[in-house]
Amino acid sequence: MAGHRRPLAIVTLGAAVALGAVLGFAAPAQAHDVLVSSTPLQGDVLTTLPTEFSVTMNETILDQGTGTGSGTNFDIQITDAMGRFYGDGCISLVDATMSTPAALGAAGQYTMNWQLVSSDGHVVSSAPSSFGPITFEWAPPADATPSKGSATAPVCGETAEDPEPEMTTQAEDPAETPTATPGAEADDPADNSTTTLLWLGGAAVAVVAAISATLLLVRPKKRDDEE
Repeated sequence: MAGHRRPLAIVTLGAAVALGAVLGFAAPAQAHDVLVSSTPLQGDVLTTLPTEFSVTMNETILDQGTGTGSGTNFDIQITDAMGRFYGDGCISLVDATMSTPAALGAAGQYTMNWQLVSSDGHVVSSAPSSFGPITFEWAPPADATPSKGSATAPVCGETAEDPEPEMTTQAEDPAETPTATPGAEADDPADNSTTTLLWLGGAAVAVVAAISATLLLVRPKKRDDEE
């Protein structure tokens, strides 16, 4: 019986060692790089503007030899509570850190979103399903000059421009009351009244003359020789 148990024990031990080896190799392969630091940190209240905003991973970022994070997989975006973007969109990669020049507008709440390619070639980001966005507050001194935000995400080397406001049709001006031509004299009401009276008087004389002529024509003539 002992001879049968020894092979079974050896087989069981071998299976356990093989399973442990598989799990040991699988765990590192499935683990992605993690965020270890950022500027600003989650919940920070900034009273002075840092030189740059950045994220630092636990392993060297895969920059693919560009050093600028070119491509859609590398980005840091700063937005205010109204959704306006700040910064120039340019990215710098140094070892395990990705950064962008810092710029902020007026005081208030801001959000930093980021995305990069980790050392194992996987894309990691601030998406809610991954590390989540970094929110912070900006409380600048009274003499600080705020940067102008843009409605669209900035692109390095390009000037972000807000869309021009739509042209609205201006209501036409109400018709202007004609004004007298310089030098033209206005009619005198007194002259108008005199002219009207003259016309009426002339018309009356004409009517009387017409009636008199009619009566003369229809009046019977007297006989020269009366019997």
